[in-house]
Amino acid sequence: MKLTIGHMYPDLLNLYGDRGNILTLIRRCEWRGIDIEVKSITIDINTNFTDINILFLGGGSDREQKIVSDDLTLKRMKNFKSAVEDGMTVLSICGGYQLLGKYYQIGTNNKLPGIGIFDAWTIAGNKRMITNVIIEAKINNLKFKMVGFENHSGKTYLKNTKPLGNIIIGSGNNGEDHTEGAYYKNAFGTYLHGPVLPKNPEFADYLILTALKRKYGNVVLQPLDDTFEYNTQNAIIKRFLKI
Repeated sequence: MKLTIGHMYPDLLNLYGDRGNILTLIRRCEWRGIDIEVKSITIDINTNFTDINILFLGGGSDREQKIVSDDLTLKRMKNFKSAVEDGMTVLSICGGYQLLGKYYQIGTNNKLPGIGIFDAWTIAGNKRMITNVIIEAKINNLKFKMVGFENHSGKTYLKNTKPLGNIIIGSGNNGEDHTEGAYYKNAFGTYLHGPVLPKNPEFADYLILTALKRKYGNVVLQPLDDTFEYNTQNAIIKRFLKI
């Protein structure tokens, strides 16, 4: 079996070390004997996403987000949305997550359009939300805890889109409604940095499994020894919850 990861805008959306998420996907596939290829998708590279199994978008500053917004909405929106409707697995972090919503309102007369994968919108806030995060993730009938770190001022609000999870500790989407992230079909958005996947192997494997099932049909994922990963996650949870 083989999976292809598309890394969108690695030269623009590259804050906070989120490339570690791709490294995690690579390793967890290699440990199972799954061949993996990573393709960089920059502004000058055209793609219709038909050869992409997992798509990754990281975070970036407002300047980089403006460049990405133009490229996504003017050149890629139709093919991107079509691939998501067909079940392509997507992980978007922070700024990438914001641009998969309907828009990001930076200022009174400055609105960056998104591509509307999520029925969500983001409004720039006056205060940064910088803290450790624990959420109770719920994806369809699957529930598990996730940990991470958030650093954002944008407040994201969901309408007809399910959150990735509910906040136990942290601010999440907006610091108001106790939601964190969003998902639609196999497309996920989150504010969790860290990077998020090394500390949350269950979520990493969920992304891998959805991509494999879309490509190969009914697939059973070989279990890995995640003792170290879960010990780390549990230690973080106990420290933050003071238990």
